[in-house]
Amino acid sequence: MTDGAPVRTRTIPLEGPLDLRAVLGPLVRGSGDPTMRVAAGAAIRASATPEGPGTIELRVGGASILASAWGPGADWLLDGLPAALGLDDDDAGFDPSLHPVVAGLARRLGRVRLGRTGAIWEALLPAMLEQRITGTEAWRNHRRLVRAHGSPAPGPHALLIAPSPQVVAGLPSWTLTGLGIEPRRGTLLRRIAREGSRLEAFAAASRPSGAGGAGAAALARALQAHSGIGPWTAAEVTLRALGDPDAVSVADAHLSNVVAFALTGAPRGTDERMLELLAPWAGHRARVIRLLERSGITPPRYGPRVAPRDIARDFRGR
Repeated sequence: MTDGAPVRTRTIPLEGPLDLRAVLGPLVRGSGDPTMRVAAGAAIRASATPEGPGTIELRVGGASILASAWGPGADWLLDGLPAALGLDDDDAGFDPSLHPVVAGLARRLGRVRLGRTGAIWEALLPAMLEQRITGTEAWRNHRRLVRAHGSPAPGPHALLIAPSPQVVAGLPSWTLTGLGIEPRRGTLLRRIAREGSRLEAFAAASRPSGAGGAGAAALARALQAHSGIGPWTAAEVTLRALGDPDAVSVADAHLSNVVAFALTGAPRGTDERMLELLAPWAGHRARVIRLLERSGITPPRYGPRVAPRDIARDFRGR
C-alpha cells in the first residue's frame, strides 16, 4: 500500500497548546530518521502495530489535532493517539516548586506530557544500537538497518517501518557488521530479537487510559535479566514505550552532568549524585529530566568531542 491506500481520519480535541516536538521528539532517532519526522505543529510516524503496519500523520490546528492514518494498523494508531501524545498522562504529585530551576522551567515550558507508544521493540532496537557509542554512530547505523531491512510503510509519506524481531534474529552476523554494527552488538541484537514477541506483552498494562508507566518495573526487570541490557537501556525503553514517569537513564554519557549543572551549578556529576538530586521527585524523575533536556541547559565542555567511528567502512575495505 502506498499513495493509493485508504485513509482513516480522526479529530482529537485539545485542552491547551501542544508542541508535538516536546512529546514526540524523544522517539526521533537523529536527523533523517526513516521511520518518522516531527515539527512543532505536524508529525508523521510509521509503526508495526499488533494489527499490522500503519502510518499516522498529525497536524495541530487551533484547539484540536487532525489525525490521518493508513494501513491495517490505522485504527490501532488512532485509538492509541491520546496515549502517544500524553493527553491522558497523570502527573498528580509532581511538584516543580521543589527546586527554583525546575519551577522556572515548568512555568516557561509548560506541563510535561509523557507519551507512550506501546511498541516495545521499536524502542528497544535503537536503544541497543545507542549503547556506549556516540549518537551520530548509533543514528547512522539505525538508518542503515531500517533502510536495508525495514519495510515500506503504508500511506503517501515514503516512511519505513523498522525491521521486525523475526527479521533481525535471522540476519547473518556479517550483514550487521557491514551496516556498521560491531559483532558483539550484532550478537546482542539477534539474541534479544528472539525474545521480541514475549517482551511486547509487557505493553498491555500501559494501554488503558491513564495507565502511563504501568508495567514499567516488570519490563525493566525482564530486560535486565538479559546479559548486555542494563538500567540505561531499560529506562530508554520504559520511557518511550510505556510512558514511565520515573525513568532515569543511569550510566548515560551526559545526563548526570546536565542534572548536576542545572540543579547545583557543578560542571560535572556522577550517577550517584544525579540520583540524589532527583530523589525529591521520586515517581516523577523523568519529568524533571525532560524539562532539563528541553531547556537547553548544558554544562561546560572540557576537551575534544569523541569522534564517531564507522566500522562498516573498515569492513568493506577488508
